Formats: sequence, structure tokens, C-alpha cells
Amino acid sequence: MQRRGIGSLLVMEGLKILKQKGCPLVIVLDHSGYYPRFGFQPASLFNIKSQWENVPEETFMILILDEKVMRNVSGTTSFREEFSESF
Repeated sequence: MQRRGIGSLLVMEGLKILKQKGCPLVIVLDHSGYYPRFGFQPASLFNIKSQWENVPEETFMILILDEKVMRNVSGTTSFREEFSESF
């Protein structure tokens, strides 16, 4: 079912819902060639770091949904413990 646009539609709808609910940002840790088409940029551009040191900078991306809320925000993200099992 790949290459039919279904994944892109799901991502766009998910981002739309998150923005409507007031979510100020979305972080992904994934393929650097896929998510930039939705506006994701390396989180390092916003002084946002991963809690894991071995994450390649180009795969740790952020999409700012509310620039006003995110102005001057920086720091290190923390994820639920379940995500640490991958590292």
C-alpha cells in the first residue's frame, strides 16, 4: 500500500488535530528524508536536544505548531521509558 499517499494524509490529519487541540510542537525521531515535507526541521535549530546522546541530529526533528508559545523555549526532551528500550 506504499506510494499511494495514505501515510502523508495520515500525518497531515494528525498534525491538523494536534494543532487544533493546542499542541505547541511535535517531535519525531525518524527518517530525515520523509518528515521535512511536512515542515519538520532538525530540532537543534531550536536548541532542542534529545535525551539520548547517540541520536543523529538529522533524524531528531521538530515541527513548531505554535510559534508564540515556543518562542525562547529550549532544552532537552524526555520520553516515556518505553522509548528507551530502543536505545
